[in-house]
Amino acid sequence: MTHVRVNIIQANPGHAATIADLWNPFIVGTAVTFNSVAYTPTGIARLISDKGQMGFPFLVACNPEITGFATYRQFRAGIGYRRTMEHTIVIAPESQRNGIGCMLMKELEDIARQHGVHSMIGGVSHANLAALRFHLAMGYVEIARLPRVGYKFGRFLDLVLVQKILDDSG
Repeated sequence: MTHVRVNIIQANPGHAATIADLWNPFIVGTAVTFNSVAYTPTGIARLISDKGQMGFPFLVACNPEITGFATYRQFRAGIGYRRTMEHTIVIAPESQRNGIGCMLMKELEDIARQHGVHSMIGGVSHANLAALRFHLAMGYVEIARLPRVGYKFGRFLDLVLVQKILDDSG
C-alpha cells in the first residue's frame, strides 16, 4: 500500500456532482450497497446540506480531485442512540489501497469523538470483502451478521455489522 497526500475537507453542495459520479457506479453496478437507485447531484447537495444542519460531517478527500468521502448519521432514531453513529465511506477504485480510506476514517472518528460519539457502526455487505478487511484493520470488530436481509441483482445478501468503541466511558 502506498500513501498519497490528500486534503480532507468538509464537502459543500458544489461537490455534489463529483460525489454522485464517484458513488453511483457502486450503487448501480455492485452489491457493496443494497441501494440500487442512483443519487442525483441535487439529492447529494441536499444530503450534504441536511447533514451540516444536523451537525454531522460530510468529508471529502481531494488530491486535487475528489477521490473519496466519508460521513455519518445517528445509528437509529431516538435519544438513546444519540452517541452511536453509522458511517459511510466510499473511495474511488483507482484510489483504494493507498491510505485515503484510513485518513478519511481517522478524521471522521476524530470529529465523532469531539462531538461525544461513543460508538461507530458500519453496515457492510458480505459481498464487499475489501471493506470488511479495511474495517477490521481500522480496529472495528464484527458484532453481527444478518443473513439474507439485503436483495440485489436477483439474490439475497448478508449484512455484516462492525463496531468500534471510540471512548472509554461506560
